[in-house]
Amino acid sequence: MDRAELATRLAAGYRRRGLGDVTVASLQRLSAGASAETWRFDRVVDGASRTMIVQVFTGEKQFAVALDKRTQGLVQQAAHAAGIATPRIDLVFDSEDGLGEGFVSEFVAGETLGQRIARSPELAAARAVLTAQCAEALADIHRVDLAGLPQLPDQSPAEMVARLRDTHDSFGVHLPVFELAFAWLDDQQPAARPPRLVHGDFRNGNFIVDSRGLVAVLDWEAAHLGDPLEDLGWLCLNAWRFGGIDQPVGGFGQRDELFAAYAAASGVAVDARRVRFWEVYGTLKWGVICQWFGNQFITGEVPEIERAAIGRRVAEVELDLLDLIEGVE
Repeated sequence: MDRAELATRLAAGYRRRGLGDVTVASLQRLSAGASAETWRFDRVVDGASRTMIVQVFTGEKQFAVALDKRTQGLVQQAAHAAGIATPRIDLVFDSEDGLGEGFVSEFVAGETLGQRIARSPELAAARAVLTAQCAEALADIHRVDLAGLPQLPDQSPAEMVARLRDTHDSFGVHLPVFELAFAWLDDQQPAARPPRLVHGDFRNGNFIVDSRGLVAVLDWEAAHLGDPLEDLGWLCLNAWRFGGIDQPVGGFGQRDELFAAYAAASGVAVDARRVRFWEVYGTLKWGVICQWFGNQFITGEVPEIERAAIGRRVAEVELDLLDLIEGVE
């Protein structure tokens, strides 16, 4: 879809919903990612302008656990309504919009690149408070009333591990370290607990930060119902530390600080062993995602060198898994 048609359809979508006589100005494509095109535009109503972001699903195959863009938008909309610091959703597209799957959200200024968040001198003060802010944001997410959410995946830890194994097995390559990790996860299954909203991809690189710290939570495409401690484990993966290996929480904080702040914000003590299960699971999941990207390149499904480069990171994941299973920090 070209720029002019997209602008026309966006403006019509606003008007059809009774949201004012909107003019779409300065429409500019920011990226064409693996699953969505991202555009920025100015929403102009009665001379007042506000910058917005639109994401439109490209139709490309997504990893097994990803939500469709419409459901993702509805989850983010519900989270914002519940008071979560996430960009407000203006529009979630339906069939009458003629735009496929996607949504429009407000633009929020700040830094999103994980490496800069972990290393930039300008964000040193933000890093000092970011671990506690992440814990508080996660506690808020995990309190969201499930009744206000669209239908989301809801699987037990055992079912999640089994599904991940099925995906791994589909590539036809069995890696000894991955087999060890699957066996460890089968042996360390946590007891069941009431499901809560889980963000599923809360990590450095998926939120916006400025000089004050955390500004907004992004990227809800992996949201599901489950164990809230999964989010804490995922936040601690080595892959999201951007070289700050001695700072397990996103390259800027320590697990003990994260757990204490989360307990204070949620009123629920953190079981560190349970978080370790989810950190191992998350690391293995990232490894399988790396396999998936590599397989897309090898088979010619997506012949882009970026896919091959990510596929080679399987070796990093193997080392991370051995360290975690052996208890090495």
